[in-house]
Amino acid sequence: MDHTFLSAFVLLLLVLDPFGSLPIFISVLRGVAPERRRLVAVREVAIAFSVLAVFMVGGQHFLALMRLSERSLEVAGGVILLIIAIRMIFASGGEIYAADGSAREPFIFPLAVPLLAGPSAMATVLLLASRQPERMLSWFGALTAAMAISGLVLLSADRLRKWLGASMVAAIEKLMGLVLTAVAVEMILAGLKRYFFET
Repeated sequence: MDHTFLSAFVLLLLVLDPFGSLPIFISVLRGVAPERRRLVAVREVAIAFSVLAVFMVGGQHFLALMRLSERSLEVAGGVILLIIAIRMIFASGGEIYAADGSAREPFIFPLAVPLLAGPSAMATVLLLASRQPERMLSWFGALTAAMAISGLVLLSADRLRKWLGASMVAAIEKLMGLVLTAVAVEMILAGLKRYFFET
C-alpha cells in the first residue's frame, strides 16, 4: 500500500498516540519543577523526533548490522511497556519512574523513548522509508507534523492535570495502566507470532 503525505501523517499520529499517553505524561512531569516542565517537554519531543528521524534514514542498516529483526524490536518494546504499565497500576502516589522513591527529571526515558519514539513508531517510519524511499522528504514532513501535535499535547499536560484534579488523574493512570498492559502483551504476542509462524 502506497502512502500520501496525509495518510502518513495520520498513521504516525495514531502510532505516536499522544492523547492516549497523556496520563503518563502528567505522571512523569509531576515530579519536575514547574518552571522546567516546558523545557523538559520540548527537549523530550526533540529527542524523540531525532531518534525517529535517524531510524527512518538508517534503521534498516542498523538492524541488518546488528542482525536484528523487526520482530525482536516489537517483543523488546512490549516488555518495556509492560514494565511501565505494571508500575502505573501499582504506584502508590509517588513518582512511578523513580527507582529510589524520589522524583526525577525525565531524560530520554520514558517520555522520548519508548512512549513517543517507541517500537511501533520506529517500525512505522522504517516501513515508510523502505517502501517508498524516493518520498523521504514527505515522510520527514509527516513526522515533523505528527511530532508537533504530540509536543502541543505534552506542553498542555500540566494544565490538563489542574483541570482534571489529582484523584481523576490517579484514576486515569490506573485505567491506562490496564490498557497499556493489554497493548504490551499484544505487542509481545504479535512479535512472537511473526517470529514463529511467518517467514
